[in-house]
Amino acid sequence: MTDSQDQINLLLERLELLLKRQDEFSKEINILRKDINLLRETQVDTSLSDTISTTAPLQAKESTEKVVQDSVIGTQPAKTQVEKELSGIKKTPILKLDIEKFIGENLINKIGIVITVIGVAIGAKYSIEHELISPLTRIILGYLAGAGLLGFGIKLKQKFENYSAVLVSGAMAIFYFITFAAFSFYNLFPQGMAFALMVVFTVFTVVAAINYNRQVIALIGLVGAYAIPFLLSEGSNEVMVLFSYMAIINIGILIIAFKKYWKPLYYSSFGLTWLMFFVWFISKYETEQHFGMAMTFLSLFFLIFYMAFLGYKLLQKEKFGITDVILLLFNSMIFFGLGYSILHNQEAGKQLLGLFTLINALIHFVVGFIIYRQKLADVNLFYFIIGLVLVFITIAIPVQLNGNWVTLLWAGEATLLFWLGRSKHVTIYEKLSYPLMLLAVFSIFEDWSWVYGGYDPADSGTKITPLLNLNFLTSLLTICAFGYMYWIDLRERNSPNNKEPRNSYQTLISYSIPVVLVLIIYFALRIELVTYWDQLYLDSALVITPEGHDQPSYFWDYNIRSIRDIWTINYTLLFVSAFSLINIKKLKSHQLGVFSIVINCLVIAFFLFVGLYELSELRESYLDRNNSQYYHIGTWNIIMRYVSYIFVGITLLATYWYNKQEFLKLRFNIGYDLLLYISLLWISSSELINWMDILEFAQSYKLGLSILWGVYALLLIVLGIWKNKKHLRIMAFALFGVTLIKLFLYDISHLDTLAKTIVFVSLGVLLLIISFLYNKYKHIITNETKE
Repeated sequence: MTDSQDQINLLLERLELLLKRQDEFSKEINILRKDINLLRETQVDTSLSDTISTTAPLQAKESTEKVVQDSVIGTQPAKTQVEKELSGIKKTPILKLDIEKFIGENLINKIGIVITVIGVAIGAKYSIEHELISPLTRIILGYLAGAGLLGFGIKLKQKFENYSAVLVSGAMAIFYFITFAAFSFYNLFPQGMAFALMVVFTVFTVVAAINYNRQVIALIGLVGAYAIPFLLSEGSNEVMVLFSYMAIINIGILIIAFKKYWKPLYYSSFGLTWLMFFVWFISKYETEQHFGMAMTFLSLFFLIFYMAFLGYKLLQKEKFGITDVILLLFNSMIFFGLGYSILHNQEAGKQLLGLFTLINALIHFVVGFIIYRQKLADVNLFYFIIGLVLVFITIAIPVQLNGNWVTLLWAGEATLLFWLGRSKHVTIYEKLSYPLMLLAVFSIFEDWSWVYGGYDPADSGTKITPLLNLNFLTSLLTICAFGYMYWIDLRERNSPNNKEPRNSYQTLISYSIPVVLVLIIYFALRIELVTYWDQLYLDSALVITPEGHDQPSYFWDYNIRSIRDIWTINYTLLFVSAFSLINIKKLKSHQLGVFSIVINCLVIAFFLFVGLYELSELRESYLDRNNSQYYHIGTWNIIMRYVSYIFVGITLLATYWYNKQEFLKLRFNIGYDLLLYISLLWISSSELINWMDILEFAQSYKLGLSILWGVYALLLIVLGIWKNKKHLRIMAFALFGVTLIKLFLYDISHLDTLAKTIVFVSLGVLLLIISFLYNKYKHIITNETKE
């Protein structure tokens, strides 16, 4: 009882304390009301007093309840809602003032200076076109306008630094284009004086940009100067002057690069310089006139941007981001691409293409060596630079060499880089191997198209011995290279020490390498087979002038082309079957299994559509004996079809084995039955036509096929009932429907009375048998379970 009484006393004391605090809140509310009345008298926002006066009692109540709650749990009362609203009201004008400040102090002045510069340029252009004032007066007035703007900007620097910076940048842009116009259009200055003035302006712009620490000065003053030649004229024929002018501007940007890293400045100057150079190159470049100048300025621009991109980063020892790497790569590729084109269009330059490519590699090597020795940057930049060295050395190979050596060197280098990247965990090397893989694939396909497509029967030196030639050896070595890369990928992927998650590009490469490997193996063997038959076909050419004719006749053994196509299909059937067997026994890949099943079905369908047609062509040739006096036509034309059936059977069997594999986790019983029974029906129909043609039975396409299809449908019904396969019975009904449509729409109009009788009676009997089977085994059909 004593403890309970103590707790009651404690709660009563807290209640008295809260009542006292409630009185204090009431006093504070009264004070707030007085303050509101005072604000109302001074005509400050009346909405504030209305809001507080109407919400104060409720807020006081909420605050009291909060205090009671806080007192019970032993915490201090929180900041009231009134105080929060008042603090929010005070912050609102600050946001408005910031927006207003941005527009008034930053945005408007930049728009104004751009419009001013454009206006001066347009005015100068107008005065030039209408000859309102003399050239000298135009130039003097231009300099005076720039000087006035510059002086006004400098005067305002102390109090309005940002505004002053914009004015100074506009003044420098005016100085640039006035000097350019004075020299290029009016010849008022000698070349030396014009360049001296531009150097002075560039130095002043650089110093001002660094002194103000404002990127806008460099951006408007230097990059904006690129537009000057186009504002003043449609273009200048003084290409040397234009490029020299651009070089001076870019040197200024280079100097700034050692102090500041202003990306918009680099992006703008980089894009404008190469755009102007490229447009000039494709529209105005003439090898006889511009070769030396083009190579000089191309190299100068490349080196300026190379040093500009590297300068600040190396001095400040900052890491390179992806954007920096892309800029370096673009700069290198543009320089090489344009330089290659310039040299290739010049007779002597063609002999220097390999040297030019190696010079590119040497430049990057020197930079990479300096970075490595001085430890000026992170290791990724060093790997990237060395990667560029390897790339240009690689590119130099096809410039000086041709054919198989290119493919082998690219495949070998791709294998080396992939091994280094994946085994030594140097990501940049692995990434550099990807384009080399692509180059190797393109190169070997190009080799095949040039070598195997260039056989000339009149030139024995072009004849290729199947499997025993340098081109096939190249294919084998390329296969070994990609096979080794695939083995490395499997080893590293399944290694217990490899705990790093695989990213998207590694996953893509893991799928791409085996696909490329399989394609190269398939085409390497296929092209040997096709080339063998193509050479036989070309060698079979005969030119004969029959007696009594003036014009010669040309003959070829067309059977060879059909045999070539059939053997190509047979090889493809064997290849996909072997691939299926390897996956079933060794690889056990689910993805490869699904891919293999689809390919098997497509190849079988191709045989049914194309292969059987070619076999029918061989049969027709055997029966007609066309050109038999020139070429041997034997029973092989008939036997070929049964050889092909063996390969089709192997492919069907390989596909069936997939249906039994646990790793595939895929059951396609219905799909396989459709593939099997449609193939059997198609081949049986072809065989029926084949033998009825041989036996010269005229109604083979009508009577025989209708009866065959009816019997086949009956067999499907029997199998469907026996094996409890509903889909076979449905397939039989569909086949019967097609047969009946053929019977009434086609057969009746072409068959004689006896044939019609045979067909109708046969199909009628078959239908009766089917009906009998359904009635006899209806309990099985009704109670069968779905698969």
